[in-house]
Amino acid sequence: MMDRSKITGSFVPAPDDDMIICRCEEITKGEIRRAVHDGICTVAEMRRYLRSGMGLCQGQTCGKLVKGIMARELGIAPTALKSATSRAPMRPTEMYVFANEAKEVREHE
Repeated sequence: MMDRSKITGSFVPAPDDDMIICRCEEITKGEIRRAVHDGICTVAEMRRYLRSGMGLCQGQTCGKLVKGIMARELGIAPTALKSATSRAPMRPTEMYVFANEAKEVREHE
């Protein structure tokens, strides 16, 4: 567990803060850096706070980048941060899709 009393200092904008890190959710490096200075200390918290890693790729593209940015801002090694739990992307499925699949199975029996 990260010590929340650790002082990260005040947020100082950087020239590359507008760089998109999480393409699925369109989250910039500056947003991630600012979140750390606002008190976000774990990758799981960052997911809940900014939704980084919650898009279609589920952090496969941005996960290491987010972790690296957070570690630099916190002044720790990236390995000190626990990765967030990956989950399969979910999409709503209409019931007729399941009905058609069941019908096809019955026809082939």
